Amino acid sequence: MQATPQDSTAHRYQGNVDAAEVAKFEALASRWWDPQSEFKPLHEINPLRLDFIDARSGLAGKRVLDVGCGGGILSESMAHRGAIVTGIDLGEAPLGVARLHAEASGVEVDYRNISVEALAAELPGEFDVVTCMEMLEHVPDPSSVIRACSTLVRPGGYVFFSTLNRTPKSYAFAILGAEYVLKLLPRGTHDYAKFIRPSEMACWARESGLEVREQTGLTYNPLTRRYRLVAHDVSVNYMMYCRKVSQ
Repeated sequence: MQATPQDSTAHRYQGNVDAAEVAKFEALASRWWDPQSEFKPLHEINPLRLDFIDARSGLAGKRVLDVGCGGGILSESMAHRGAIVTGIDLGEAPLGVARLHAEASGVEVDYRNISVEALAAELPGEFDVVTCMEMLEHVPDPSSVIRACSTLVRPGGYVFFSTLNRTPKSYAFAILGAEYVLKLLPRGTHDYAKFIRPSEMACWARESGLEVREQTGLTYNPLTRRYRLVAHDVSVNYMMYCRKVSQ
């Protein structure tokens, strides 16, 4: 049987995926919406990242793509703010959970099992806002994801990334502290070698036609057990806000 153009496109981009990472989140899919599960940190930081994105892009009425959406925590919350949301992920089990939860919540989100690179070939410049949160540290080639995000957003559009900085402090907090001491995350959730320095992310963004507008840190206080945004501290978790350079 001859391959169709869509089959060829999907095959071309399936290389930028770590099968072990996908399997890891597939196994946890049923617990995605349990706020006391392994995904508790995502539930707790979601209001912060949602407000950060909304304040800069004005989500209502915008066509938004959520890359690496998982079970849909951020996708749903952006839809509740009035955005027209598409969520993509390579894990079919988390997408199944996301679809069921959206239906139960009465919100409309278009969930697709497709790589960001394949979608970029299909829908260049189709989105007003692209978000890619807590995903870049789980793929073999994060620069490829950033290029695809830039391709997908319209000129003048908004792109948001978040990831973990590669510093001794992030190793101590995000791996030793979060996975072994406080047990906020399952052991093996993160690989320190895949953490990304802000300078590296900014370089990839600029090379992809994005202008870096702002970066801010996301810190956790183990005593109060609360997260907050701290603009001057990007030593562990951080978010980066970019705009697509107008042609």
